[in-house]
Amino acid sequence: MILDHLFDRNVAWAQGKTRDDPTYFVRMAEQQSPDYLWIGCADSRVTANDVLGLDPGSVFVQRNIANMVHTSDMNLLAVLEFALEALKVQHIIVCGHYGCGGVRRALGNDRTALVDHWLQPLVMFHRKHQAVFAALKDDQARLDRLCELNVQMQLRRVAATPIVEAAWARGQPLHVHGWIYGVEDGLIREVEPPIASQAARDGLPSIDQCAVTPSEPWSAVRHQAFAAFAADDAQADPCCEGARR
Repeated sequence: MILDHLFDRNVAWAQGKTRDDPTYFVRMAEQQSPDYLWIGCADSRVTANDVLGLDPGSVFVQRNIANMVHTSDMNLLAVLEFALEALKVQHIIVCGHYGCGGVRRALGNDRTALVDHWLQPLVMFHRKHQAVFAALKDDQARLDRLCELNVQMQLRRVAATPIVEAAWARGQPLHVHGWIYGVEDGLIREVEPPIASQAARDGLPSIDQCAVTPSEPWSAVRHQAFAAFAADDAQADPCCEGARR
């Protein structure tokens, strides 16, 4: 076979897994029960289980070019419905990544029928806010900013689907998260605080407001550093600890 080397790698991988954990495939064969639905980019460098450090079976995944959410995308809607109604996931993670080729294309002028039809909402958003992007220091900053805004846009779109609204209406615990992954350092950053209700979604600033009022995404490293700083600060001045909370 032309791809014999991949079959060989598969055999080595399966044997290694069994050697390290004899029950691994027995457990994998059981019914999946993930807590997370990951809506991410199809980029080959950004795989949910690896990024999150989780075994297969822990994350239900839907990926496409530039982690877009289209209300006409039957694949995404079917995944979303199955994740919420059958698997009862409690977290939807919309995760983009810096350096996204799809987002870069939306910033440029190259156009083809299918890919650019897919990216058109992002293209139109960029055109609408060209002055905002033009004011950024260079092309890399513009790409980074549009990657972040794209996550915020798609979070709002998935949270507005009747499927998600129905889950909230029946009292199903469900958080929708907006994250971005740094290919250059392997860290996930929070672009948008999680929302857990229709009221919280309706209280979000519009995506147009987000374009003109940027906020810096937070990684776990930054969270840890901030927590350590706050703890040191409170210890130095304990009388002010309650005020900082």
